[in-house]
Amino acid sequence: MKDTYLLKSEYGKKLYTQAVKDLPIIDYHCHLSPKEIYEDKTFDNIGEMWLSGDHYKWRLMREFGIDEEYITGKASWRDKFQKYAQTIALAGGNPLYHWTQMELYKYFGIETQLNGRTAQEIWEKANAIINKQHLSPRKLIVMSNVQYIATTDDITDDLLYHKKIREDKSFKVTVVPSFRTDNLFLIYRPYYADYIKKLSLVSGIEINDINTFKSAIVNRLDFFTQNGCKFSDVGIEYFPDCISSQDEVSCVFLKILTGNKVDKKEYMGFLGYMYMFLAKEYKKRKIVMQWHLAVKRNANTAMFEKLGVDCGGDCMGDVIPGENIIRMLDKINSAGLPKTILYSLNPVMCPSLSTIAGSYRDVLCGAAWWFCDHKRGIIQQIQNISETGHIATFLGMLTDSRSFLSYARHDYFRRIMCDVIGQWVEDGEFSHNEDTIELAKRICYTNIKTLIEGE
Repeated sequence: MKDTYLLKSEYGKKLYTQAVKDLPIIDYHCHLSPKEIYEDKTFDNIGEMWLSGDHYKWRLMREFGIDEEYITGKASWRDKFQKYAQTIALAGGNPLYHWTQMELYKYFGIETQLNGRTAQEIWEKANAIINKQHLSPRKLIVMSNVQYIATTDDITDDLLYHKKIREDKSFKVTVVPSFRTDNLFLIYRPYYADYIKKLSLVSGIEINDINTFKSAIVNRLDFFTQNGCKFSDVGIEYFPDCISSQDEVSCVFLKILTGNKVDKKEYMGFLGYMYMFLAKEYKKRKIVMQWHLAVKRNANTAMFEKLGVDCGGDCMGDVIPGENIIRMLDKINSAGLPKTILYSLNPVMCPSLSTIAGSYRDVLCGAAWWFCDHKRGIIQQIQNISETGHIATFLGMLTDSRSFLSYARHDYFRRIMCDVIGQWVEDGEFSHNEDTIELAKRICYTNIKTLIEGE
């Protein structure tokens, strides 16, 4: 777990240690809880710290055949930790194998490989450090050299804990909300009517047509902006293939409000119209628009009904036709395109997205996302962007996690990136001077810092 881990090229090792290893982290997309950051409770044990809410680990344990009692059930944290240890020991090639060892070393100084035989020893060592150092969310964030965190927040959220964090001058890390719009668009869910009522309540605007719907959204967007929001996000499994007119969407939205059936074409047109509307509002406020594409949500219906969302039942979605993405971006661009970041859970789309992004000044490809943020996926994304676009514009890594230990993923990315660049240098394909160092720093820190600051 030393400075040579995941680094094969000699120049890559130097680049990592001299240029990027100690750079601050800007986590511009994650799912950490603002409430947990504010309350800052000391963790009881490494089982709770690692396994409460981390559906990456839950999913892997299920695939290994672990009973649900040891995943989301009522088994003790010690027993759950033991089952995870047995799972990860044989998970060669999975990024969780790398992340597990990196997290044990980074936060606990433990280099022993985690498995069923070493679980008790590691449990005791890690828990002793947790208790001695009173490890808590804020301490882990500071230990990770994090400078900025953008959480993912539903637009109806009161942002109470963001305000409390901001008022606490003892905590120097910036924590801001992101404007997540998924629930605005999931009209087929049985509780959608209740969501609209909630949006009406928190905005103070009675929603009875498309115009009052939009006014309520703008009200919330302004509220989020006032609380430091710099990013929006949407990660639903649908993407519009057409754009309805104002008159058409007015009729469709009245159907939605009155509980009448909306067919797929009407829904897609509604989505297209709303994407256009939101992009215009983001542009006015200099909000970065993020699209997470090609995801299938809640594939396991039985598990969804029992455990709810974000429990490990999502998967890669089908490829979205490039022409649909181009149509949407081009229409938005004609009216004023905000800074936009594109992600795809289906790696087949990534080369196409890179060339689509390059057709518009304000569009970038994001990090290898979720099931793609393994070693090969990260390398492929670097190659996609460098071969078909400009790698010096890449925004680097984000955490996209609910675990406070997952900042090791930034180190994981930095090592892999430095090895790729180092190999270019050693093969005589790239310069060996200050430009190399600048490129590495841009990707890992400078680009996203500049984007946030709006320079």
